[in-house]
Amino acid sequence: MNTVQIGKFIAKLRKEKGLTQEQLGEKLGVTNKTISRWETGIYLPPADALISMSELFSVSINEILSGKTLSAEEYKDAAEENLAQSVSTSAFSLKDRIGFFKKKWLREHIAIMVFIGICIIAIFAIGLIYHNRFIKSAFFPAFLIAHVWRYNTMMSYVEKNAYDGKGSGQ
Repeated sequence: MNTVQIGKFIAKLRKEKGLTQEQLGEKLGVTNKTISRWETGIYLPPADALISMSELFSVSINEILSGKTLSAEEYKDAAEENLAQSVSTSAFSLKDRIGFFKKKWLREHIAIMVFIGICIIAIFAIGLIYHNRFIKSAFFPAFLIAHVWRYNTMMSYVEKNAYDGKGSGQ
């Protein structure tokens, strides 16, 4: 990412909206000095500011990070490049990325985990109701199998997403 090009693009968008640096700063909750630093390429705006500018200027975050308006053909390539650069220059440690992807996997799979949990509890309850030791004892292997499934699928997802593909994890 070329921070100077990004800064010039932000300045262009701001001027097209007829905003001063101070006015844009007020809308984004930062000072005009911060806007100046973004526009000169000294700093890259944080994610929350990129989202707000995207909405304010009616452009994609991808276009802001590319420093230009993108055609449909350019969009996908620019998105891949911007994402790769963002991840590789991320301030997040490997531990942070692993934690992020674990939480993401859990959010995406909460419904199935709740369903499996209810099924396991139902197995145990049926065993209690019918006083059947065999059904009650099926609770423990079912719980173990569910736990192993959850852990292995989650860690597989984390490994696929948290590492940069170079084997270094950084």
